[in-house]
Amino acid sequence: MVKNKPTISSAFDEFGFTETVETLIKTIQDLYTSVKAPWIIGYSGGKDSSTVTQLIWTALSRLDEKERINPVHIISTDTLVENPVVAAWVAVNLEKMRKAAEKSGLPITPHRLTPTLKDSFWVNLIGKGYPAPRPMFRWCTSRLKINPSNKFISEIVNENGEAILALGMRKAESSARAGVMKRIENKRIRELLSPNMQLPNSYVFTPIENWTNDDVWAYLLNHDKTPWDFNNNEILDMYKGASPDNECPLVVDTGTQSCGNSRFGCWVCTLVSKDSSMQAMIQNDDEKQWMSEMLSFRDQLDVKNDREHRDFRRMDGNLLVHNDRLVHGPYMQYYREELLKKLLKIQKTIQSKKSLNIPNFELISMDELQEIQRIWVTEKNEIEDNLPRIYKSVFGRAYPQESNTYWFFGKEEMEILSEICGDDRLQFEMIRDLLSIEKKFSFKVKRAGLYEDLEKAVKKSFYENEIDAEKLAIKLQEAKANAKKGAFESFSFIETLDESTDTGTVNADFVE
Repeated sequence: MVKNKPTISSAFDEFGFTETVETLIKTIQDLYTSVKAPWIIGYSGGKDSSTVTQLIWTALSRLDEKERINPVHIISTDTLVENPVVAAWVAVNLEKMRKAAEKSGLPITPHRLTPTLKDSFWVNLIGKGYPAPRPMFRWCTSRLKINPSNKFISEIVNENGEAILALGMRKAESSARAGVMKRIENKRIRELLSPNMQLPNSYVFTPIENWTNDDVWAYLLNHDKTPWDFNNNEILDMYKGASPDNECPLVVDTGTQSCGNSRFGCWVCTLVSKDSSMQAMIQNDDEKQWMSEMLSFRDQLDVKNDREHRDFRRMDGNLLVHNDRLVHGPYMQYYREELLKKLLKIQKTIQSKKSLNIPNFELISMDELQEIQRIWVTEKNEIEDNLPRIYKSVFGRAYPQESNTYWFFGKEEMEILSEICGDDRLQFEMIRDLLSIEKKFSFKVKRAGLYEDLEKAVKKSFYENEIDAEKLAIKLQEAKANAKKGAFESFSFIETLDESTDTGTVNADFVE
């Protein structure tokens, strides 16, 4: 059943298009000149943020130079896994904005924000082994989108005391959005400015909050030439290309979907059932067929029942029991290596396409590869250091960064160890961990903590197999439950398992 959207008439009904737009521009000017605080515009390249950016730019350009008292920052967060067509589009616009602002003397500065290296998608998925995001483990949004923008806004607020955040939020987007905006409106302490509940001393300004989709398109197409020398008809073309039928219909009733409902986001997103916009782009444009392999890779990640690819232990090596079975943790080594190899192969294939019109195209950066290599070798003790070999097998050339040559044990030695251990993966991992830990501590003047780390490595892998670990963990859970009831029985293994088994509240991180 389709949820009903709030019935909102056009914002232009009462006073007409021109007068409504001119009144809004005057409102923006009045707010800008009356509050001494920097402005921050959230820009994604979509229709709503483009409209807000153009309105504010126009308002500032009509002010006298002495009235332009507040700096305006246009921020766009690139998650580094954005739809590459959209990412390139935004990058071109930001550069045009920078040049146009400098030429016209406007206090406008565009910024492309990115997540920190440790927060990047590939470092967490392939490096650490986080399972692909899902409703119970939505680890991506804060790391990739929220943290970079919040960090920037916080820095501006700390430097200036407060800031105004201009966003393209609209009540007509959905009933839920309308409800949220209404609740925030009720908390306003300044006219037009809603408090930002997450970031104190920053205030949200939503100039097109009462506009409909059609209002937005009417503005963009009636002001098709932007102040930064961009044609808004290209935005329409992009939305059309991301619509299954390659067209934007004339909306005549509430049952007709507007072109503005196309959604662009991360191409690896597994929080939606399918990437409809990328599918439509591939379907509607032969020159975008190169994205089909990316779409297939994304579909591979979107596997809800991926227990077979995940370690039965959590990231820290502990066990977690839920509904009488172990909750599986991060992706295992073989699967992380498989994902990396497939990703690099797709990158190589796309880079070879003559039709590709994106300079310096890459799906994963060299910085990310280096960080993944560091995590694999130093944190996960995978001292065979397979990343350089995976890279060479794909590209046919040596990995351009220095390898971890200080290890006495490498691929050959680990192959011998694996052969000796046979099918006993846990024994292999334990011995490898012990060798790695000892080697790391050999570089230290003080070796405090060595025995603790060695003990943790043994506890992590001293089970016979997953079935054995599950039985022990469940038995310990039952023992602890009985102890709470005053019917404690002595189990010799309780003390041993106590530090390596988590039987408390289920952490949603790795619950399936």
